[in-house]
Amino acid sequence: MKTMNWKEVMIDILVDIGASILIAVGVYNFALHANFPVAGFSGIAIILYHLFGLPVGAGTILLNVPVSIFCYKFLGKQFFLKSVKSMIISSFFMDYVAPLFPVYEGSRFLAALCMGILAGAGYAIIFMRGSSTGGQDFISVAIKKVKPHITLGIITFGLDMCTIILGTILVFKDVDGLIYGIIVTYLMAIVMDRIMYGIDEGKMTLIVTEHGEEVAKRIDEYSGRGSTILKGVGSYSKQPKDVVMCACNNKQMYTIKKMVHEIDPKAFTIIMESNEVVGEGFKEEISEI
Repeated sequence: MKTMNWKEVMIDILVDIGASILIAVGVYNFALHANFPVAGFSGIAIILYHLFGLPVGAGTILLNVPVSIFCYKFLGKQFFLKSVKSMIISSFFMDYVAPLFPVYEGSRFLAALCMGILAGAGYAIIFMRGSSTGGQDFISVAIKKVKPHITLGIITFGLDMCTIILGTILVFKDVDGLIYGIIVTYLMAIVMDRIMYGIDEGKMTLIVTEHGEEVAKRIDEYSGRGSTILKGVGSYSKQPKDVVMCACNNKQMYTIKKMVHEIDPKAFTIIMESNEVVGEGFKEEISEI
């Protein structure tokens, strides 16, 4: 495991602070008082706020404690520790910094747009640093480990919809709120994908390297997806090369690219858009009857 020096730690904390401000303002200043449900643990924390007056940040931490204990064995130590750090920072800013800014009390639709853009950007920045804000991310990873045939997209969507429906039933009690909650969830996903890679459904990569077996093993350990090792020859050097071919979703591709560089800095990595991927771990082909 790579040890971070103090400069990298400070940069990591500063990035977390910037991302946490975006998330906190999006949730507290736009979503909290606009009366529509939000997905994830922030959404559950908002429900607790409306029902019991519990601060959103404190509620998020309380929800994360049992989930973190239960899911620890499914998460890598480094990812877990970085996620705890990001969770604590974002919760602090939610309760103590966001209230310093004025609360938006205008159109619910504009509130939904601002929340989706700000929070989506914040979550994308945190994820690009190899971290998360815990909560639903921990649960999604744990479910994926237990049920590897179910895609992360389906798991996340199912958990999001459960939270939105729960918030609508217990607190907001109107169809418009449910619709706004779905809009916000979709917009956050679009913003995250736009910042990280674009809005395409997936990516395919061809990795030309002399360490094909190690690259393929790391990809499988990280994403749970297999890859294909093709044999090639360099046209100039005439030396044998491995070509690792792998298809994955947008979020996974960012980390895979970093892992490949760590294993083989001289590797030649090609990342291509994939409009549709059919097969195990992705969308299943539907046979015509």
